[in-house]
Amino acid sequence: MLCRVLPVSPRWTWDLFPRGLPRLLELLLLLLPVDHAALAFVAVRTFWPGFTCGDHHFYDESKPFTCLDGSATIAFDRVNDDYCDCKDGSDEPGTAACPNGRFHCSNAGYRPQYIPSSRINDGICDCCDATDEYNSGIVCENTCKEMGRKEREALKQMAEVAREGFELKKALMEEASKRKEDKQKKLAELQEGKKSVEEQVEALKLLKETAEKPEKEAKEMHQKAWEEQKAVEQAKRDQAKAAEAFQELDDNGDGVVSIAELQTHSELDVDGDGILSETEAQTLLGDSLQADVASFQDAVWAAIKEKYKAEVSVPAWFSSIASVADTQSLPTTPVEEEPDTQPDAHADQLPPEEDYEEEEDEDEDTDEDNIDEEVLPPKPASEDKSVEDELEKMPPYDEATQALIDAAQKAREQFEEVEKSLKEMEESIRLRSLEKEISFDFGPHREFSYLYGQCYELATNEYIYRLCPFNRVSQKPKHGGSETSLGTWGSWAGAEDNKFSVMKYEHGTGCWQGPNRSTTVKLTCGKETVVTTTTEPSRCEYLMEFVTPAACHEPKDLNHDEL
Repeated sequence: MLCRVLPVSPRWTWDLFPRGLPRLLELLLLLLPVDHAALAFVAVRTFWPGFTCGDHHFYDESKPFTCLDGSATIAFDRVNDDYCDCKDGSDEPGTAACPNGRFHCSNAGYRPQYIPSSRINDGICDCCDATDEYNSGIVCENTCKEMGRKEREALKQMAEVAREGFELKKALMEEASKRKEDKQKKLAELQEGKKSVEEQVEALKLLKETAEKPEKEAKEMHQKAWEEQKAVEQAKRDQAKAAEAFQELDDNGDGVVSIAELQTHSELDVDGDGILSETEAQTLLGDSLQADVASFQDAVWAAIKEKYKAEVSVPAWFSSIASVADTQSLPTTPVEEEPDTQPDAHADQLPPEEDYEEEEDEDEDTDEDNIDEEVLPPKPASEDKSVEDELEKMPPYDEATQALIDAAQKAREQFEEVEKSLKEMEESIRLRSLEKEISFDFGPHREFSYLYGQCYELATNEYIYRLCPFNRVSQKPKHGGSETSLGTWGSWAGAEDNKFSVMKYEHGTGCWQGPNRSTTVKLTCGKETVVTTTTEPSRCEYLMEFVTPAACHEPKDLNHDEL
């Protein structure tokens, strides 16, 4: 059954017969032959303006009209009577009576469209076929054919771009396949090399552990022998110190150390008052009045050795020098000399008196200098410290132990060197980059892989926008300033049936008192790879249009005219 609007202007007929036009046409059917009557019937069925051909069975003037939402049923003569009876406005497809009504523009030769019913007969042509102004008195030109022609040309150009873009896409897919094979081969080589190094590491680790076991045992034996020897030497030294201290404390040489003798060493004070009392001394002597050599070494020495200070003996020669220095330093009472009244016969032969005085002064100065320059009494030799250092210094290993140590050290060095190589290989940027690139989702046929590692810029009046696919988006002031991150790669964010049409970049630089910046990149088909526009539709949320052949789909048959 044909469904089309007759090429007649309905305006005048609608004015003359607002209610009787369908009936008038029915009467005309009686005057037409059968075949023409059928065509005219179609015209009657489809003449009502504002509804589509697909809805014609709802608008049957031979029976009451039921609203499309089922809210009411009315007589058919109330359809398009400029009064809204149905809640959904379906009874007034050709008038502006219903606020929620829609008017259908057939637009033969172009694309059909719906417009709000409020635009019907408003003096403005909204439909290219002018059907929306059927009763406004405005004469509108039917531009549908011209618009259809222009759109078909545009679609043809777009189809041509899509065809060329798809050809480029096929080349990209072939290159991506080859590139993936090459990278997989390189990755396999690196992984094979890594596997070989891992085997070396395991082998050298076993050798190292094998060599370290006897080394550890030999070093422990050497350590144990040294500590035993050190303990013996320490005991001897401790005993010798105890004997020396006993002799120093035994002032009267009676073979015992008494309380009084012990009290001469105030540094042994117990309660911190600087004086060693009798009670404290007796406690140190093991609650005895005295201690012989044996008890002193067994008990007393252990209690006092940490505080005990050995006496310093001053040599006799230093004492005599010191006494001379003290004597010379004593003040003397001056004695007046009696004047010599008798001339000395030999006075003229002797040197002047001043010369004698100068010589005496020089002698005195020399003697004082000599005294000052004498060596002070030697301090107690710090032999104890040097002996302790010697004891703390472990003796060298014997040849057999040293040989085990050298062998273990060599094994360690070999293991560490190979282990270092393995770590460097595992952390290799090239290895990680290959693994990431091969496993990355670059589209069904990896057609977007050519974008990896590339960056594309768009310069505007204020900023330079930079898109690095699968990495990040940024903006930088055109006339100097720091770069701002608009997001890093997040995921593909297209619809389920077109996943690879949108990219999402997230977690960019935070806005002042706002969210982190993010960017949505919409991909469209084109022969070039270029960023075409960048906008900020919402605060801190950017929209970027990106053209690439990888977004092209196989074009439809150009001979098929959907219009």
